[in-house]
Amino acid sequence: MNALAAIGRFTLGGVYHLGRCGVFLCTMLAVISHAWRRFALVVRQLYFAGVMTLLITLVAGLFVGMVLSLQGYYTLVNYGGESALGLLVALSLTRELGPVLAAVLFTGRAGSAITAEIGLMKATDQLAAMEMMATDPVARVVVPRFVAGVLAVPILTLLFNVVGVLGGYYVGTVQLGVDSGVYWASMQNGVDVFEDIGNGIIKSFVFGFVVSWIMVFEGCDTEPTAEGISRATTRTVVVGSLSVLGLDYILTALMYGGIS
Repeated sequence: MNALAAIGRFTLGGVYHLGRCGVFLCTMLAVISHAWRRFALVVRQLYFAGVMTLLITLVAGLFVGMVLSLQGYYTLVNYGGESALGLLVALSLTRELGPVLAAVLFTGRAGSAITAEIGLMKATDQLAAMEMMATDPVARVVVPRFVAGVLAVPILTLLFNVVGVLGGYYVGTVQLGVDSGVYWASMQNGVDVFEDIGNGIIKSFVFGFVVSWIMVFEGCDTEPTAEGISRATTRTVVVGSLSVLGLDYILTALMYGGIS
């Protein structure tokens, strides 16, 4: 009986939390036009969320591309298919690894920081002070960070893909001896702009939307204590990362015919 009661409390708590998330999203979308009136705030948050995440994204993309090229070569060479190395690296990055890893890195670096920032503003009554001055904290604080996150993830994904392809090119041609023309030709012939690159960008927009929604909601919903901010930051990273992985499966199945 105690176990059933615990399951019931957990389920009701989860439903209540999801309901609060939905109401918060509707409230935020109702005033999202304010982001264009205060576009300087969006640019500032783009720098904080995007540019400050750029270094870890580029380094990760470089090494992921190098590892893909290294592992892919030793797999393909067994079947005489090392000429398809460029195609393997490009498809792996544009379809899956680029959008997923860029979003996860964004969640861990920028998402956690923005959640902590908004949570600290709530704990120090800065959000309440804005309401006292007839300033909507959602329009002034939340929306610019949300819009910046939605825009930053696709940009980081594109840069991740570019650096990853270059890293794979270096390993494949310089270290392993694959002809550079064959590397680029296989990529050019096999990668479709709309089906592969386009679907990857669509994924990155969806990931950016969901991760940004989670990070600003957790910041606003946090308990105004040091422990509460810590828990909210942890929830942002955990829930955001798991959401990206779950959505990746759903989107991949929808885009490539896995769900009929």
